Amino acid sequence: MRNYEEELKNRVAFVRKILEESHTTGIVFGNSGGKDSALVGIICKKACDDTVGIIMPCESKRNFGEDMEDGNALAEKFGIETRVIDLTDVKKAEVAAVSSVTEMNDQALTNIAPRLRMTTLYAVGASENRLVAGTGNKSEYYMGYFTKWGDGAYDFNPIRDLTATEIFEFLEYLGAPENIIKKAPSAGLFEGQTDEQEMGVTYAAIDRYINTGEATDHDKEIIDRYHARSEHKRKNASVFSED
Repeated sequence: MRNYEEELKNRVAFVRKILEESHTTGIVFGNSGGKDSALVGIICKKACDDTVGIIMPCESKRNFGEDMEDGNALAEKFGIETRVIDLTDVKKAEVAAVSSVTEMNDQALTNIAPRLRMTTLYAVGASENRLVAGTGNKSEYYMGYFTKWGDGAYDFNPIRDLTATEIFEFLEYLGAPENIIKKAPSAGLFEGQTDEQEMGVTYAAIDRYINTGEATDHDKEIIDRYHARSEHKRKNASVFSED
């Protein structure tokens, strides 16, 4: 069995070292009300008392409902300062501006909210000498289930090595709000959206494949396809060189 007490201690030490080396005084993260952001919030708060979680609803009713409720529940239980920034009108303005010069497809529209959220986190961070904490896990990274320059952008990430299953277990150890632990993982990008339904494979199957290489033919086909087509997200941007 994993020693979560020791693991928590090591992750807290990692965050403190990053803060010291960067000469920053605080942390900001997106408090989405989900499992990943919950674990990041808890770790960061234990490492730095000046940790702020930003709840950023953007059009979706879920953002204004259970996501916000769960984000507030996490903040209350672990004493995390919380602010709310409604990005609904900002997204509408961005869509209107871009739509005036091109016809936007579903992918372009879906990626706007995560990128607006990261813009917001970095604006707060720059204004208050804070680092931006990333909230993506190992399973999402392998699948490419994140938005490039959106939730895939951050100054540091204390959970990127953990699978979705390990995130769940870690949260149980820490006593996170039960509703966060039980809710279906979702980016809350549109009404009724869940990660597993959208990908067509469960996180349990993804984690099993990552850890053991074993999967059903159906799951393996999906996981391999997602991983291959998202390779560009895991690489640095290409630059010209004469060497």
